[in-house]
Formats: sequence, C-alpha cells, structure tokens
Amino acid sequence: MIRGFNKRVVKEVEPVPGMRRQPKQARSRERVEKILDVAEAMFIAEGCKSVTTNAIAAQAEIPIGSLYQFFPDKAAILMALAARYATLLNQKLLAVVSELDSLPLSDALALGIDTYDQFHEDYPGFQAIYMEMQDTLPELTAIEAAADVELIHAAANSLSQHCPGLEVDQYQVIAMVLVKSVGTLLWMSRSQAPSFRLRLLEETKRLVQSYVQSYWPEDR
Repeated sequence: MIRGFNKRVVKEVEPVPGMRRQPKQARSRERVEKILDVAEAMFIAEGCKSVTTNAIAAQAEIPIGSLYQFFPDKAAILMALAARYATLLNQKLLAVVSELDSLPLSDALALGIDTYDQFHEDYPGFQAIYMEMQDTLPELTAIEAAADVELIHAAANSLSQHCPGLEVDQYQVIAMVLVKSVGTLLWMSRSQAPSFRLRLLEETKRLVQSYVQSYWPEDR
C-alpha cells in the first residue's frame, strides 16, 4: 500500500509557485489534500508524464473545475507535492538537529543520514517525481534548494551553540558541506542495488564523521 502524508504533521499545503489560490477553509484544505494524495499515488503507479489532470479529478471523485480552482495544470500539482515533501523531510531532519542537545555529534550525523534514507523508503513519490520531472520542471529544484537553505541555517546555528570555537561564517560553510554532500550521496544511492546502497550509507557516515572530527577531534 502506498503511504500518504501524515496529516497530523502536514496540515495544509504551503504556498508554492504555480498554485492558483491557497486553501483557507477546512473543506478546501481537505479537497486539496485529497487531490494531492490521489495524484501522488497515480504518479508512483503510472509515471508523472502519463497522468492527466482529468484522470486525477476522476480518481479523486471531484469535478475537474474544482481541481482547476487550485491547480491550473499538472505542473502546479507536482510543485505542491514537492513542497509538501520538502516540508515533511525538513521537519524530520530539524528534529535530528535538535538532538545535538543529547547526542554526540557523530551519532546525530548518523541519525540524520538514516532519517533521510528512511524518508525515501516511506515516501516513494519523492523520488518518483524528482527522478522523472526535475529536468523538465526547474521549479522542483528551486523548492528543494529553498528547503536546503532552511536546513543549513538551522544546522549552522546548532553547531555554533554545541561545538564552539570557530568563526560564525565557518559554521555556515560546514553546515552547507554536510547538507549538500549527504544529500547528493544519498540521492545517488537510491539508484544502486540494495546491498551496495547500504554500503554507501555507511561510507557516507564515515565521510561526514571524519569531516567534523577534523574540526572537533573530541566528540561530545
């Protein structure tokens, strides 16, 4: 069974480029969530390019005019899904950043890598959409980049509080190296055979742990 988004965590669609209007009333939010849930399942099962807005509306059992009230085209639905994925993934990763209060830095990094990898397992639509549409829908890259900026800023702040001794700007650089390198390596790992993917995960952990230990040899 394809897993949908946890509505207790993501209650409404964040404003994204391409959306005709944002839902304000509870009924409208529920309708938008239903459209996105149905579209997500169809994109995974059939591929993004073959699915039409008419098919999404029919599967969601809503008039096509109701869909167009919020989404002028399929690209807008894809962008809304990408924004929803980005919000949920960052919520999970920011929770890991907060673990620096109680975990050694090396353990927090390993947990972050495992969290990112598990997200791909739990939400296959994330990879399905980006793998097929990223080259033809540049807005997806912009959504992902904005999420990275938020995560980098939070990681830099947390590192500066828990691992003192560096200039302020250096924390931003370190956080960017961690977020971008881990994201790139783990994205590449998704196309590998399961056994090799697990090896890449472990090597990624070794890489980032060695990197931060070059700054803070004595882990907390």
